[in-house]
Amino acid sequence: MSGTNSPEAVKKLLENMQSDLRALSLECKKKFPPVKEAAESGIIKVKTIAARNTEILAALKDNSSEVVQPFLMGCGTKEPKITQLCLAAIQRLMSHEVVSETAAGNIINMLWQLMENSLEELKLLQTVLVLLTTNTVVHDEALSKAIVLCFRLHFTKDNITNNTAAATVRQVVTVVFERMVAEDERHRDIIEQPVLVQGNSNRRSVSTLKPCAKDAYMLFQDLCQLVNADAPYWLVGMTEMTRTFGLELLESVLNDFPQVFLQHQEFSFLLKERVCPLVIKLFSPNIKFRQGSSTSSSPAPVEKPYFPICMRLLRVVSVLIKQFYSLLVTECEIFLSLLVKFLDADKPQWLRAVAVESIHRLCVQPQLLRSFCQSYDMKQHSTKVFRDIVNALGSFIQSLFLVPPTGNPATTNQAGNNNSAGPVSAPANSGMLGIGGGVTLLPAFEYRGTWIPILTVTVQGSAKATYLEMLDKVEPPTIPEGYAMSVAFHCLLDLVRGITTMIEGELGEVETECLTTTTEAVSSPTQSSSEQQEFQSTSDQMDKEIVSRAVWEEMVNACWCGLLAALSLLLDASTDEAATENILKAELTMAALCGRLGLVTSRDAFITAMCKGSLPPHYALTVLNTTTAATLSNKSYSIQGQNVMMISPSSESHQQVVAVGQPLAVQPQGTVMLTSKNIQCMRTLLNLAHCHGAVLGTSWQLVLATLQHLVWILGLKPSSGGALKPGRAVEGPSTVLTTAVMTDLPVISNILSRLFESSQYLDDVSLHHLINALCSLSLEAMDMAYGNNKEPSLFAVAKLLETGLVNMHRIEILWRPLTGHLLEVCQHPNSRMREWGAEALTSLIKAGLTFNHDPPLSQNQRLQLLLLNPLKEMSSINHPDIRLKQLECVLQILQSQGDSLGPGWPLVLGVMGAIRNDQGESLIRTAFQCLQLVVTDFLPTMPCTCLQIVVDVAGSFGLHNQELNISLTSIGLLWNISDYFFQRGETIEKELNKEEAAQQKQAEEKGVVLNRPFHPAPPFDCLWLCLYAKLGELCVDPRPAVRKSAGQTLFSTIGAHGTLLQHSTWHTVIWKVLFHLLDRVRESSTTADKEKIESGGGNILIHHSRDTAEKQWAETWVLTLAGVARIFNTRRYLLQPLGDFSRAWDVLLDHIQSAALSKNNEVSLAALKSFQEILQIVSPVRDSDKPETPPAVNVPVPVLIGSISGPGLNRPFVRTDSIGERLGRYSSSEPPIVTDELEDLNLWWAAWNTWYRIGSESTKPPVTFDKLTFIPSQPFLTALIQIFPALYQHIKTGFNMDDLQKLGVILHSAVSVPISSDASPFILPSYTEAVLTSLQEAVLTALDVLQKAICIGPENMQIMYPAIFDQLLAFVEFSCKPPQYGQLETKHIANAKYNQAEWVALNYVPFAERSLEVVVDLYQKTACHKAVVNEKVLQNIIKTLRVPLSLKYSCPSESTWKLAVSSLLKVLSIGLPVARQHASSGKFDSMWPELANTFEDFLFTKSIPPDNLSIQEFQRNESIDVEVVQLISTEILPYANFIPKEFVGQIMTMLNKGSIHSQSSSFTEAEIDIRLREEFSKMCFETLLQFSFSNKVTTPQEGYISRMALSVLLKRSQDVLHRYIEDERLSGKCPLPRQQVTEIIFVLKAVSTLIDSLKKTQPENVDGNTWAQVIALYPTLVECITCSSSEVCSALKEALVPFKDFMQPPASKVQNGES
Repeated sequence: MSGTNSPEAVKKLLENMQSDLRALSLECKKKFPPVKEAAESGIIKVKTIAARNTEILAALKDNSSEVVQPFLMGCGTKEPKITQLCLAAIQRLMSHEVVSETAAGNIINMLWQLMENSLEELKLLQTVLVLLTTNTVVHDEALSKAIVLCFRLHFTKDNITNNTAAATVRQVVTVVFERMVAEDERHRDIIEQPVLVQGNSNRRSVSTLKPCAKDAYMLFQDLCQLVNADAPYWLVGMTEMTRTFGLELLESVLNDFPQVFLQHQEFSFLLKERVCPLVIKLFSPNIKFRQGSSTSSSPAPVEKPYFPICMRLLRVVSVLIKQFYSLLVTECEIFLSLLVKFLDADKPQWLRAVAVESIHRLCVQPQLLRSFCQSYDMKQHSTKVFRDIVNALGSFIQSLFLVPPTGNPATTNQAGNNNSAGPVSAPANSGMLGIGGGVTLLPAFEYRGTWIPILTVTVQGSAKATYLEMLDKVEPPTIPEGYAMSVAFHCLLDLVRGITTMIEGELGEVETECLTTTTEAVSSPTQSSSEQQEFQSTSDQMDKEIVSRAVWEEMVNACWCGLLAALSLLLDASTDEAATENILKAELTMAALCGRLGLVTSRDAFITAMCKGSLPPHYALTVLNTTTAATLSNKSYSIQGQNVMMISPSSESHQQVVAVGQPLAVQPQGTVMLTSKNIQCMRTLLNLAHCHGAVLGTSWQLVLATLQHLVWILGLKPSSGGALKPGRAVEGPSTVLTTAVMTDLPVISNILSRLFESSQYLDDVSLHHLINALCSLSLEAMDMAYGNNKEPSLFAVAKLLETGLVNMHRIEILWRPLTGHLLEVCQHPNSRMREWGAEALTSLIKAGLTFNHDPPLSQNQRLQLLLLNPLKEMSSINHPDIRLKQLECVLQILQSQGDSLGPGWPLVLGVMGAIRNDQGESLIRTAFQCLQLVVTDFLPTMPCTCLQIVVDVAGSFGLHNQELNISLTSIGLLWNISDYFFQRGETIEKELNKEEAAQQKQAEEKGVVLNRPFHPAPPFDCLWLCLYAKLGELCVDPRPAVRKSAGQTLFSTIGAHGTLLQHSTWHTVIWKVLFHLLDRVRESSTTADKEKIESGGGNILIHHSRDTAEKQWAETWVLTLAGVARIFNTRRYLLQPLGDFSRAWDVLLDHIQSAALSKNNEVSLAALKSFQEILQIVSPVRDSDKPETPPAVNVPVPVLIGSISGPGLNRPFVRTDSIGERLGRYSSSEPPIVTDELEDLNLWWAAWNTWYRIGSESTKPPVTFDKLTFIPSQPFLTALIQIFPALYQHIKTGFNMDDLQKLGVILHSAVSVPISSDASPFILPSYTEAVLTSLQEAVLTALDVLQKAICIGPENMQIMYPAIFDQLLAFVEFSCKPPQYGQLETKHIANAKYNQAEWVALNYVPFAERSLEVVVDLYQKTACHKAVVNEKVLQNIIKTLRVPLSLKYSCPSESTWKLAVSSLLKVLSIGLPVARQHASSGKFDSMWPELANTFEDFLFTKSIPPDNLSIQEFQRNESIDVEVVQLISTEILPYANFIPKEFVGQIMTMLNKGSIHSQSSSFTEAEIDIRLREEFSKMCFETLLQFSFSNKVTTPQEGYISRMALSVLLKRSQDVLHRYIEDERLSGKCPLPRQQVTEIIFVLKAVSTLIDSLKKTQPENVDGNTWAQVIALYPTLVECITCSSSEVCSALKEALVPFKDFMQPPASKVQNGES
């Protein structure tokens, strides 16, 4: 108190005191002298003290009794003015604390007197206050007296005094307790340990208390006594007291000095023993009283509750509970139960209001509530106080909505819950604008017609009571409507807010503590001791947490049912947006808290409530009805016997409708309406999911299902990335949105998106809950969409997509469930649904691949495969739209990620390859685009092991038959791929070998055999083989264009890149690829359809050579065979060293044979070309380097003469100077060593056998003929025969007679084959030109080659000559008798009509004539050969020639018989000498008759010369006859001795005949003189004569000839003459025909010539018989004399003249003719 201690203050005090004393003495001077004296002596006293003491104040205090005395005396005068002055002076002394205890006692006594005299009451109070507040000198009795004094003043008649006294009492009471607190403070340091009071200590034992404490104790004890209407112990002199005032004082003490009661056992004893019983006693009227019950059963009337006391009691109770709860656990339980009771509906309104206010005070103290929970609810046999409070609030709120009760509370509740029972209607309230408008003026709750306004009662979080503060009211106030409801509503809100804030705060602390401790524990593994300590602390914390958690859970479990019931009801009834917001917020925080604590049932219940609030009333959403049905059975919870009903939402709440939409159901009935409250709830739900997603767990299902329905009703549709946007108004007129909600929609959709974006902050488990919920939602949507094509709900799918996209950083954990489900969606029959499924899936895959993962995908192959796997899975879905999406995705992936796919390639390629043929053009086209992209851009970036897949996929596109262009392009791609292999061969090979080695190792470790196609070829070769095999498959595609393209590509590839293959791989190429392909082509070709294909597509014309499948296959066969043959040809040096080359050769020959024998000209001809090609192979040179770049020496290439396939099919031969010779010319130093001769020969003989089989089969005439009979074409036969010379070069050493025989058959048959009439103009230029067809040339060439070979060949080959002659002669016969081809009718070429399918025999004449020339040439060379002699070749030639010669003019061609004659002459000129040589051997015996007949047939032919024969021609022909006679005269007759007699006889007869009867019978009279063959006759005659009379008959033979000749001649003459005479006689006057006349003339001339000759001859040479014959002519001649012709007469004259020489007289006994 520095202010009063300073010297100035002290000085001032002294002055004031002195002046006060002076003033007193002045006042009392007249009336009260004793006082005056005392005052004056006081002045002296003061001065003395001031003078003597340094410590003036202390001295003053010591002497204070004396100092104060004058003033006390002054007061005793009862004179107002004096009293006031004295009191002021005393106050001044007090304020300077210079009053001692005694003085103070005196002062109080003096004040008491004044009080009793009712003097200066206010001043008294002031003085007491100053006295007690400035210092602590007053205590014990004095203090009690002072306090009583104040109390007494409180009950005066004066209002002001009363009030001042009341205030003073309050202050004094406070002072007393403050002193005690100060005293405790002072002693706190001194006394360490409190003195323990015995438990059974008496209430009076206050001896242990210090002075101030004792005062306080006494005071408090008396206050209790007074309130209880008992006499006080300490406050002696009290006259009256009110309970209300007492209660207020008690409350203020308890409220202001709680520590006093808590720290001192004496005081706490008072609380327990005095205060609590007192309160309970005073409460009794309120408890017993029931409104509405007139009297109770007891006779005594029930005391009515008294508002002032009741209200003050409640205030006391509030303080007790708040401050001393820990001391008064049991008592508080009673108080709280009472509070709950006061809320009952049968209590007065004011009582309920104040009770609610009291409860509100508790509700804003969460720690207190927590204690209740721990002390009661968690104890076993205790009332569940906390639960009851909450439930009571709930029931209270419910009861407010019900009509004022008429029965016991139980029925009321039921009435409220049950629409039918109990009166529900209430008069429409003034606060309402009318139901129609649906808008209320005031914020209010409205439920089933009960309308309760919401008042603003308090600021949130503080319990500012209204009625608990009405301390001045005596009568109960009227409570405004809605007040109790509003307070109760706030209670709930504050309760929720408090609990959740508290628990979440503690939870947060626990979590952070756990985190820090665990991290510390981990980070300090240094000393074991510290570890143990830390472990200790951790476990302590764990225990603490377990305890706390139990409390939290109990709190939630205790209150959630009641809260939920009340909040749901309020939510339903709320018409105010702010109120609704608060309710929803409360539900949300509770749900979140339950979630955090893992209390699933309660969490789900709150969420269900919010969900129901979001949806239209009675909306059929199974999730909400089923999931909670189990937990909220019958929608009421039994809470310790109390029934809290879940009130079902009332549909008639008057809310603004903001949207009308269709419910999401299989069969939507009508429309549903959304109110603004629904939207509000929805936003809360979104908020819940957004902020508390982590604790939702399984209730995601509820939340999402609800959101899905709301989204559906609002018509939001998914857009790209899964966000929901307001949809088009597709749903028809049913969706109606107000502008209010329209502006909200983007916000809602935004929140929705954010909700799923925030899923990235959820932990893995929560995320899984979310995904599962979405999946099951989606399954429901899928079920709903089955079997109808309505728009499905795509909410779940869209949100799965969104969730996946934002959780890319940990995509692995959710990828499988996510994509697994989306794949199911993709298979849904509803197209919109699956389209979205695919959209979502492909978006996720693309996003996953482009996302910047850590580690990057390139290093995390497992993840990459995981991401791509669903793409592959989509391949098993058959819907084309899904597959299109899949492929578009692949295309985009390729375009963006193609370079970094790595191990994902097989999957990506697999997707392309999985496209099947039946899946539509657009799909195939898209897939093919992908493939093209891969082949053009990505081959170098993919692992080499994938190349094989690329080949397979490209091949599979080739086989697709939807779009020809794609197939063809894919073949092009295969070619590009092969090029790539070729260029990057080395690197690919290295990589593949490395991979192979790795796989091999793995396989060995696992003990399995490595299985891959074309094993054991090296991997790079396998790659090639796969390519070849693919192309091979394409070569047998049903479409010709594909086959053609594939075939060309296959053979080009093998040709261009085959050198890269290992040598051993060629074996596989030949057998597995090429021969396999040939087999398939052959099979397809032979079974192909012969039906004509109509021109495809209208505008594509098909050439007639390709208009059947068979013809189209023919082309393929041709290509394939040619390709294989070419490979055999060009790569023979590689193939021959392979072990089974000869077997391969046989197979190839077999293929050539079957092709050649196919009934298709194109194929068969091509087969022969291939045959030619492989036969031009020359054995390669064995050399160290491959003959890729051979030195100039080794040129083992056959030289072709002419082209293989020129238009005229010129003869392709290997030049006859063999390669060996040519090589020999180059280098004599190292003669080339030819490969295994024997094997080579075998190959050639195999070829010969094939050739023979082809030849014999193809030329064999068919048994029956009809329109379709196949007859080989000329080019084919030509090519076939042209092969022989080349082939023969290789096999001539072993070529024997059998082979020649076989060859002959083939040549003969080949030439015999006719041509079809439409082909003949191309084969034969015209009939008149004597040209050989190429076939005929080839045949002759073949024979020519043979005979040349025989010529230079060894002796044993010579025996083949006769066979060759036979063959040629057979051909010669064709000139007159064309060969027959089986039973086939052929027409002469001149009669054939070109446009008809007829068969035309060729013009064989030129061929036969050429053959004849060859025969003559050959015979000229070989006439003397033994074989030729032995085999009667000459006879055969003659026999053959006899045919055309005998036909003469009847020959098809005139040239034939002429050539035959000339040939005969040539042959005979050589052959006759040989025949004569061998005459003795008899080898030629049979030839002579043949020859004779030939001459006879020719010279005296039966055929008549044509009418148009000119004279010159006739003479020329005659000259030929003459030549023949000349030959006879020069070559035969002179050698008659060596010739058989018969033959000579025949000749003579012939000459005879010729000399007489030789003219033709067909000439007209005019030409007769020329047409007689006079020259010929003459020649014959001369020859006859020459041989008749040759003088030197050297042999009997010769004589015989001449005799024969004569007799023949004479006989002839006789015959002619006879005939003439006969005719002459018959003809009468008519002249005979010219020719007959000519004949007779000629005979007559001949007779005369003969007789002349006979006369000249020596008589011995003429036979007697001859003369007899001559003379016998005479009579005949004489008869001719009658003839009329003068010419005959003159000739006759000449003939008769010579007979004069026979006119002799007869001689006796001489018989003529005998010699």
